[in-house]
Amino acid sequence: MAQTSSGAGGLSSIPALLQRNVKEFGSSAAYREKEFGIWQTWTWAETEKEIEALALGLINLGVNEGDFIAIIGRNRPYLYWSMVAAQMVGAVPVPLYQDAVAEEMAYVLGHCGARFVIVQDQEQVDKVIEVQDQLRQFEHLIYIDPRGLRKYDHSHLHQFSHVQDQGRAAHDELITELKARRSKLDYDSTCVMLYTSGTTGKPKGVVLSNRNVIETARSSSEFDGLRQNDEILAYLPMAWVGDFIFSIGQAYWCGFCVNCPESAETMMTDLREIGPTYYFAPPRVFETQLTNVMIRMEDAGKLKKRMFDHYMAHARRVGPDILDGKPVGFMDRLAYRVGDLLVYGPLKNTLGFSRVRVGYTAGEAIGPEIFDFYRSLGINLKQLYGQTEATVFITAQPDGQVRSDTVGVPSPGVELRIAENGEVFYRSPGVFVEYYKNPESTADTKDPEGWVATGDAGFIEEGTGHLRIIDRAKDVGKMADGSLFAPKYVENKLKFYPNILEAVVFGNDRDQCTAFINIDLSAVGNWAERNNIAYASYQELAGHPQVMDTIQAHVEEVNRSVAEDPMLSGCQVHRFVVLHKELDADDGELTRTRKVRRRIIEEKYADIIAALYDGSSRVSTETEVTYEDGRKGSIKATLEIRDAKVLPVVPQKVAAE
Repeated sequence: MAQTSSGAGGLSSIPALLQRNVKEFGSSAAYREKEFGIWQTWTWAETEKEIEALALGLINLGVNEGDFIAIIGRNRPYLYWSMVAAQMVGAVPVPLYQDAVAEEMAYVLGHCGARFVIVQDQEQVDKVIEVQDQLRQFEHLIYIDPRGLRKYDHSHLHQFSHVQDQGRAAHDELITELKARRSKLDYDSTCVMLYTSGTTGKPKGVVLSNRNVIETARSSSEFDGLRQNDEILAYLPMAWVGDFIFSIGQAYWCGFCVNCPESAETMMTDLREIGPTYYFAPPRVFETQLTNVMIRMEDAGKLKKRMFDHYMAHARRVGPDILDGKPVGFMDRLAYRVGDLLVYGPLKNTLGFSRVRVGYTAGEAIGPEIFDFYRSLGINLKQLYGQTEATVFITAQPDGQVRSDTVGVPSPGVELRIAENGEVFYRSPGVFVEYYKNPESTADTKDPEGWVATGDAGFIEEGTGHLRIIDRAKDVGKMADGSLFAPKYVENKLKFYPNILEAVVFGNDRDQCTAFINIDLSAVGNWAERNNIAYASYQELAGHPQVMDTIQAHVEEVNRSVAEDPMLSGCQVHRFVVLHKELDADDGELTRTRKVRRRIIEEKYADIIAALYDGSSRVSTETEVTYEDGRKGSIKATLEIRDAKVLPVVPQKVAAE
C-alpha cells in the first residue's frame, strides 16, 4: 500500500476539503441547528468565515502547532467548527464525552496535556474548574453559552464569540501565519485524537491522521453513493469515532449538510422535521424506537392493533425481498403497497425515516428480530463493523447483500484475516497511527505489517465472503462440558423484547448459563399504568410478580430460539434475576457508549451471581450507586431468583452429522 503525504485529489486535510467545498458549493447548506424552536442555517461560505475567525482567535490566544484542544458538549455547529479550527492552526482536537464525570475528564485532559478546552456551557465549565488543579498544562477555557458565567473569574475564561471577534480584529496581522500553518497540513498530519471507551481499563488516546479520515470517508462514501445533497442528523456523542467520520469526514468529503438537534429531549421531533437521507444509530436507539412503537400499539384501539399486526406480519414475510429487488408475487406486492399506505408509510414518517436512503447500525450487534423489523418497513438499514482504531469501517453490507447474521464484506481498501484462535484481524488505510503515549499497547494491537487485532471472534463465510462476528474474543468461552459460550448472542435476543432494556449472561466455565435482566422502565411502566398497578420505584416495579412472570416468559422463548442453534444451544438461560437498579455508566457498569463492563459487573454483583448458581430462591444485597450530583449512596434489596425452562441440548457432533 503506497504511502504518500498528498491526499485524494490533492485534498490532504479537512481544512483543504473546506476550501474545496466553499469553491464548489459555497451557497449550499453546511450546518443547521435548531435553537429556541427555529432552525438556523450556515452555508459552506459562512461556515468557512466562522471557522477562520475562530482559528485566528486561537492563534491570538497563544495556540501553538501540536497543542491539544479538548472539546466538550453536545452536537453543535460551534463545536464542529472548533475541531476544524484546531486542525487549521496545526493543533489536535480531542473531543470528550459530555456526560463524563469530572474525574473521567481529568484523566483524558491530563493524559493528552490539553492547554485549551472549548466547552458548551456552565455545566462543562464547572467540571473543568473542579479538576483544573490536577491539570499541569491547562491554560485557557472557552465557552459557547454565557448563561450563569457572568460572575466567574474571566482571567482564563473566554466567551467563544469574543475569541472569534478578537480573531477578526487581528485578521490582517495573523492571516499570513494561519495560511502558513494550514498549508503545512498533509496526509500524515494528525486529524483528531479520540479516546476509547475503556471497557477493560483506562481509555486510550487513538491518534488518527488525515490519511485515515479522508481515505476512509472517500471510500465509504463511494461505497454507499453518498451525495452532496444528502442530510444527516448529528446527535451521537462527538467523542465517538462514528460521529466524527459521519459529521466531519464524510460531511466534508461529500459536502452534505449536518443537522444538529436542539436537545436530546427534542431529538425525535427534530429527526422528523429534517427527514435525513443518511442515518446512523447504535442498536440501543433502534431498540428504544421499536419499544415506543410497541407501547403505542398496545394503547391503540382493537381495529388499529389488528390492522398493524396483519400488515406487519406480511411485511416481515416479503418486505426485505422487495427492498432488495428480489422476485415477489404480484398479489404480495399489491398487499405490501396497501400496507405501505395504511401502516408502513405513516410509521416511517412518525419515526422520521421517510427519506432514509442509507441507514446503518453498529457499535454492537443488533438483535436480528429488531433489524428485520426495520427492513420489513422498506428502510434500507444495514450493518457495519468497525472500531475507533480502524477509523470506523472494517466491513459493511452492500445493497442487495444485507443479512441480520453477518456484518458484511470488507470495506473498500480493507484486508481481513482470521487467526487460529478465531480472532479477526484487519489492515486498511484507516488503521490508526498509534495509541498516544502508549507504545506497548500500540505494539500489542498493531503489528509491524499494519495488521490490527480486533479483539473479536468471528469467521468469514465460504462463498459469500461475509464476516460473521460471534462475540468479543475475551467474552467467548466454553461451558463446563466444552460447548461454546457466547453471551452477546443470547443478550441480543433478550433485548428484542420491549420490556427488557439490558441483559448480562454468565456461564463461562460453568455447567449452565444464568442472566441479569434490567427492565425498560418506560415500557413496563406503561403496562403498569394500563393495568392500574401502582408502584413507587424502579425497584418495586422490577420485583412485581406479574413483571417477573412476563420476563420469565421472554427468557423461555429465547431459550427455545437458542436451542435451535446446535453450536450455541448450551447457552440457554437456566436461572435469572431482575436487578433492583438499572446498570449505569456513572456507576462504572457501562461505558459511555453503553457497552457492558462485564468484569466490573461480575465483581460488584458477586453475591447475586453466587446465589444464581447455589440454588437460592432469594438473595439480599446492598449496592453502591452514584446520584446525578456525584454523591454516593446505597440501595438494599431482596431479589427473587427464578428458574427458566430449558430444552435438551443437541450434542454438536450429532448436529454436524
